[in-house]
Amino acid sequence: MTYLRPKFRHPESPKNNLGYTRQYYEGALSTLCAGCGHDSISGAIIQACFEIDLEPHRLAKLSGIGCSSKTPTYFLGNSHGFNSVHGRMPSVATGANLANRDLIYLGVSGDGDSASIGMGQFVHAIRRNLNIVYIVMNNGCYGLTKGQDSATADVGSVNKSGAANQFSTIDLVGLALELGATFVGRSFSGDKAQLVPMIKAAMAHRGFAFIDVLSPCVTFNNNPGSTKSYDYVRAHLEATAAVDYVPFKSEITASYPEGTGKTIRLHDDSEIRLRKLASGWDPTDRGLAFARLQESRSNNEILTGLIYLDPNRKDLHEMLDTVGQPLNTLTEQDLCPGQSALEAINAENR
Repeated sequence: MTYLRPKFRHPESPKNNLGYTRQYYEGALSTLCAGCGHDSISGAIIQACFEIDLEPHRLAKLSGIGCSSKTPTYFLGNSHGFNSVHGRMPSVATGANLANRDLIYLGVSGDGDSASIGMGQFVHAIRRNLNIVYIVMNNGCYGLTKGQDSATADVGSVNKSGAANQFSTIDLVGLALELGATFVGRSFSGDKAQLVPMIKAAMAHRGFAFIDVLSPCVTFNNNPGSTKSYDYVRAHLEATAAVDYVPFKSEITASYPEGTGKTIRLHDDSEIRLRKLASGWDPTDRGLAFARLQESRSNNEILTGLIYLDPNRKDLHEMLDTVGQPLNTLTEQDLCPGQSALEAINAENR
């Protein structure tokens, strides 16, 4: 068995504006279970990066431990990557981001990695508004250790062994909202039409962009009693709105009747366009997001789509007023500007 992708592709495969085919954004062959939702999410990441004409070397992918944290091997083989220890990916991402703000940071985690051992790391990355796309591949179980319930398993959901979960669930979307995440979305691994533009919009967002992706575990948590199974999720989805991402300076071809959509301009002049499905939906209204999330829980719905967005809050670099260039490019003169500069700094703090 080989884990290398075949080199051959159709000679007329579509190319993006950089001249790359989709193959250029792939990685190694997946070793996850056949049909795993995580592979669909990897495919969505590949498609999103292909469509926004991203140079892979401009992206750094980071992960912790778990089935989800294996996936960076399976996409963007030409990008930077770092696989950290269990639950510690946000610390590594914070250090990397502070050292080089020029890269796009994509953190991949799981419900065990973020909602249990890494909860403290997850919380502080949000409150600092770290500039990162943070994707949780949420299957409600520990797939690498034979399917025990994770902290995101719903009360009463039945795992493959037949045992019902007795503990209250941690809703990562609600937690991200409470802690002040500036981009909060939820999607489903089986809904590529929703997930791809959401990833593209998250990459253009400045600040902590959180996407909780429900990803059924086909081996341990896809039975009829599970609320994270493919059939249950598909039957209980309720979307806030359909999302379109419009890059800066691209031709805008979409049009919507007046009163049926909302356009949100991001800091780089790219746009997110929403076609309303839920009545009166406004993703910039944090209070409304809380209320709609609670309503969906009461109705046993799974609310998906762009749930909340704040395009104006400062990210970590702006709050700390850090230097604009990567630290490894600073010269001795930059780091040691001389006695007069030191005296001026001391004078400012007297």
